[in-house]
Amino acid sequence: MMTVLQATSMAVQSATQAPSAPAAAGAKDVLFIIVLTAFVLLLALEILRPYRNYGAKVAHDSFVTNTTAFLFNNILMSLLSASSLFVVAEHYGRGGLLSGLDNTILTWFVSFLVFDFAIYVWHAAGHRFEIFWRFHKIHHSDKSLNVTTGFRFHVFDLFLELLYKCAIVIIFGLQATVVLGCELVRMLFVLFHHSNLSFKGEQWLSQLIITPALHRVHHSTLRSEHDSNYGIALSIWDRLFGTRKELVPEKIGLDLIEAENFVQLFCLVFITERRVQKLLRMLPRGRR
Repeated sequence: MMTVLQATSMAVQSATQAPSAPAAAGAKDVLFIIVLTAFVLLLALEILRPYRNYGAKVAHDSFVTNTTAFLFNNILMSLLSASSLFVVAEHYGRGGLLSGLDNTILTWFVSFLVFDFAIYVWHAAGHRFEIFWRFHKIHHSDKSLNVTTGFRFHVFDLFLELLYKCAIVIIFGLQATVVLGCELVRMLFVLFHHSNLSFKGEQWLSQLIITPALHRVHHSTLRSEHDSNYGIALSIWDRLFGTRKELVPEKIGLDLIEAENFVQLFCLVFITERRVQKLLRMLPRGRR
């Protein structure tokens, strides 16, 4: 019997080669167009009515670094993720836990809940385990929070998440069209809740979904604050598992380490807060 790792490996390999099926190629094109449209719209809203003014230099460095990271790996990995999940669902998603359900609205709803909760678990693991945090902290190194922060990821972080999502698709038997819909919603929410926006009714809306105000806490400099609000689309998971926090963070980014350009961004993998703290303790303190 084919293992989950074998299936995901085959899917990734097929996605990196020439398009294996018109459906997968078409799915990538549609997904890219929708996400790009959402990005441009949110960027325009940030310029017109920003929630916070981070200063010209910080905003410029954030935009350049994040968009450079996007050009380097997120175009590749975003399309790879969508097409790989589509291929996996088409070939190996018929024998999972939910495969017996008919293609109804209930199936879509249950599948979306499973997918969204799975990403919540993955996100929480990215903060709780140092091996994952080593890569995920690159996303948190932005000194400001804007729609381009949704592009600020290490390519290996994205690759690990892709393998994890492929495994979820196989285990639960999620249908290809459902997977594509879930992935589209996820990408749109990532852009939305990173945007530098605030609006009327946001407090009420945050009872249902992750809003910019909730996710802003997640990017706080303080570890006690940013280890919270792990949800991507629905906010119910944070409430159920006690990881929800509602406050206004004083500062955004990482405390001990930072990255102001693309090269520094990817070098952060080799620098950990624990190592920096150890080095600081070795330095002479002088007289008080």
